[in-house]
Amino acid sequence: MYKIQFTFEQSGLKPIVLEGVKPGQSLLETALLNNIELHHNCGGVCACSTCHLYVEQGEQYLEEISDKEEDFIDRAVNPRLNSRLGCQCVLLEGQGELNIRIPDQSQFLGE
Repeated sequence: MYKIQFTFEQSGLKPIVLEGVKPGQSLLETALLNNIELHHNCGGVCACSTCHLYVEQGEQYLEEISDKEEDFIDRAVNPRLNSRLGCQCVLLEGQGELNIRIPDQSQFLGE
């Protein structure tokens, strides 16, 4: 089981800490199941970059980044070295703590 802290670049949003998160689900699924807004225009199939996030701690607990995911991250707004797509960040078997930062989602308002 995992402990995941989501922090937000969008002003006014407080961090959310989830405990007891099961392996095998993506960070996008985890966010959506817990009412955390994370856009996913393609439905979570690695065909866009709207579920872009930053893994600040716990990269070792996620499936490795694929070439396809890297290509889409290059199209994201403000990509960094720790950028990932939430739909592709599947939690591996095990346990640990992750810190995830979600970029400002207000850029997608009105879509």
